[in-house]
Amino acid sequence: MFHVALYQPEIPPNTGNIIRLCANAGCRLHLIHPLGFQMDNKRLERAGLDYREWADIAEYPNWEAFRQQMEKRRIFACSTRGALCYDTPEYQQGDVFLFGPETRGLPPELIAALPAKQRIRIPMQPGNRSLNMSNAVAILVYEAWRQQKFSGGY
Repeated sequence: MFHVALYQPEIPPNTGNIIRLCANAGCRLHLIHPLGFQMDNKRLERAGLDYREWADIAEYPNWEAFRQQMEKRRIFACSTRGALCYDTPEYQQGDVFLFGPETRGLPPELIAALPAKQRIRIPMQPGNRSLNMSNAVAILVYEAWRQQKFSGGY
C-alpha cells in the first residue's frame, strides 16, 4: 500500500477524484488541515461518488501531526520545484506521496526539509505552470504501483 498526502487541499472535486483513485489503487489518503472545504461538500461527494466508503482516509490537524505519524516512512514531495523525475526512484510499499495546495503548491520549507532524492517532479512543456493535482496524483500512484507489478490488483 502506498500513501497519498494532500497538504491543505483547496478544491473539492480534486480531492473527490483522489478519494476514488485511492479506493481503486489501494492507497491510504491523508488530508492535512486546514482544508479549503468541508468533507461533506456536495462537489466532493459528487467527484468521489460512492467510493468514500471504500477509501481509507485519515485527517490531521496540521503538518507536524502528520509528520510524526509518518516519521518512519519515505515521503516524496511532488512539486514543480522537484529536481528528480517521478519515474526515477524505486518506490517501496509504504512510501508517501505528498502534494500541496492547488493554488500555491508545497511550501518551500517543506520541500527543503526532505532529501533531494525525495523531491520529485512530473515533466511538462516549458513555461507551463502545473498539472491538475488529481491528474498528478494518478500519474505518480500508477507509476509506483506499476513498479510493484500491480501487486494486489486485477
